[in-house]
Amino acid sequence: MNIREKYEKFEIEHLSDKAAKSKFSKGRKKDEPKCEIRTDYQRDRDRIIHSKAFRRLKHKTQVFLSPEGDHYRTRLTHTLEVSQISRTIARSLNLNEDLTEAIALGHDLGHTPFGHTGERILDELCETGFKHNVQSLRVVDLLEQRNNAEGLNLTFEVRDGILNHPLGGNPATLEGQIVSISDRIAYINHDIDDASRAGIISTGQIPEKFLKHLGYTHGERINTMILDVINSSMGKDKISMSPEIGFYTSGLRDFLFENVYFNKTAKSEDEKTTFIIKKIFEYYNKHFESLPDFYLKIYEDNNFGKSEVIKDYVAGMTDTYAMKVFEELYMPKPWRKY
Repeated sequence: MNIREKYEKFEIEHLSDKAAKSKFSKGRKKDEPKCEIRTDYQRDRDRIIHSKAFRRLKHKTQVFLSPEGDHYRTRLTHTLEVSQISRTIARSLNLNEDLTEAIALGHDLGHTPFGHTGERILDELCETGFKHNVQSLRVVDLLEQRNNAEGLNLTFEVRDGILNHPLGGNPATLEGQIVSISDRIAYINHDIDDASRAGIISTGQIPEKFLKHLGYTHGERINTMILDVINSSMGKDKISMSPEIGFYTSGLRDFLFENVYFNKTAKSEDEKTTFIIKKIFEYYNKHFESLPDFYLKIYEDNNFGKSEVIKDYVAGMTDTYAMKVFEELYMPKPWRKY
């Protein structure tokens, strides 16, 4: 019995009967030999961590565009916080921590530069629309490459969790449900933290009813929500919060939309970033052949429309790279005689 088989045996013998077991995964799109050391879910986690799309997350906006300061969240630090919360809940419920971690690390790989502003603009510009969860699945299925082949060839359970992580999604596993609820716990709390640091809101602005029921500090609120999810989901076929904590969590989320996400200061650069993405998209719509060879090959090898492939290129950009591309395409360069 090799190391991977020992892990699989451990999952079967010790995890909850409601947990997804790697040995019984619905498998990959393309069959491949098993790893001697890692289970399929552990292998998926590692493929995501080593992907280029994962590395790019460190230069993608969470809420604040290119913030001056080292302590604001990026899309990468958000992803790591979701992973940590997800693993805590999965471990406490005796579910599959490896599967949960893989889904959490991959759930935002398809996010655009400039946060949800980028998502909104690409949804308007692309003929097929744009949703970051759908794009995240497209990243792991097509745009990332492994052994010179398209996609990371992840298991069904990880792919399903990535696709269905947004609010209103319906993940097929409890582990996928954990990531969905952990995503909300993470961004609600860290966005309050970042908005407070930026002076967008103060603790005194948050209605007392939310502080009283959820906690007066960042750590207290996260702890309240995580404990509530664990206690409300123990032994159940659904991952959820209690009605009371769920009510106040949703209310706090609404408060954030009103006071942070649509705040003029936090979104002061929206008009500029919208212009940048529109102009890049417009340029490649007119000069499609100027796209990098990688994307031209995707177009040639698949039955995709041109706008869908342009969308793939733009969505994969970091904030800084999008600004660099815009500058190269539209800003005049000094003439020099050699």
